[in-house]
Amino acid sequence: MTDCLFCKIVAKQVPADIVMEVGRALAFRDINPQAPTHVLVVPKSHYENVAALAAADDGLADDLLKACHAVAVQEGVADAGYRVVFNTGLGAGQTVFHVHAHVLGGRDLTWPPG
Repeated sequence: MTDCLFCKIVAKQVPADIVMEVGRALAFRDINPQAPTHVLVVPKSHYENVAALAAADDGLADDLLKACHAVAVQEGVADAGYRVVFNTGLGAGQTVFHVHAHVLGGRDLTWPPG
């Protein structure tokens, strides 16, 4: 994808505050954080959304979730609790159509989410 922002971040063509790069995943800080810890975890290969990622059926979703947990540990929020969120589609708030997980923590996270 030549016009995908997250593909450009993965390719290091667009700067980002990268916090972790492991295997097939890259993690970087969200530019509009909704919690003290708000890190996006993306697969290095392009999939439009979580449904496309799940359909790939090659273990990448598992790798992405392991990277999310590793980020939570590294950021010091794993023991207190953290949330992993995938927005899929415009109605759910997805604004960049490269699947990405939001790792949120560092404060009490209420339920239900907004």
